[in-house]
Amino acid sequence: MSRIDTTFARLRASGRKALIPFLTAGDPSLEATVPVMHALVEAGADCIELGVPFSDPMADGPVIQRSSERALARGAGMAYVLESVRRFRERDAATPVVLMGYLNPVEIRGAARFAADAAAAGVDGVLLVDLPPEEAGDFQAAFAQADLALVMLASPTTTASRAGMLCANAQGYLYYVSYAGVTGADRLDADAAGRRLQELRAEARVPVVAGFGIKDAASAAAMAAGADGVVVGSALVSALSDAAGTDEAAARARAFLAPLRQAIDAL
Repeated sequence: MSRIDTTFARLRASGRKALIPFLTAGDPSLEATVPVMHALVEAGADCIELGVPFSDPMADGPVIQRSSERALARGAGMAYVLESVRRFRERDAATPVVLMGYLNPVEIRGAARFAADAAAAGVDGVLLVDLPPEEAGDFQAAFAQADLALVMLASPTTTASRAGMLCANAQGYLYYVSYAGVTGADRLDADAAGRRLQELRAEARVPVVAGFGIKDAASAAAMAAGADGVVVGSALVSALSDAAGTDEAAARARAFLAPLRQAIDAL
């Protein structure tokens, strides 16, 4: 079993929901990424989504856009991202790491080379926001060869036929975008999302997690009630953005995530 499968099986057996924080690699500094990853695990993260900085992050709101710009200005390219995962694995062999980003940096390397490099670094899955599932066949084949999960997205506008395809082909987990829009917006409707999550979970062969609009303990608990887990991104990135140094960034990561862990464990 993969780290992702093992983690969700453990959570399911204990009746708990996954907490998956997102951070942009290289922000608030190049030195802080790995310490922040460890701090998030210490605060209760079950899996980490590590954002690959990109110059045109079309699905992201201003908070993550600016974090990508800052990280790229510091030199946080794909080589840095993979090296960060390698360094994280020196202390943590169990927590799944999923790279979240866009197609262009993967295509530059080629799917097969990227998959081999990512797997060698200790990456467990990849979520490519702008890769349509209808065009994912070559990437799925290359990733499968390297035992990497290709994580897919569903949204409120996903048609029934496409949702069926996603549920049948999903690997690792299925990421449900709780509203149509960019990351960081304040329009979460937990009741509507809960109904859609129930439908997807009944059909999907992998766990279904919910993201977008989760910013604190209350919204995390509201979404976790209907999902197998929740992803929190923009609010965490914002909390880290002006940290003065590595120690402060790690402390902020723990302080931000711990209340969310407590809230979803209380369900």
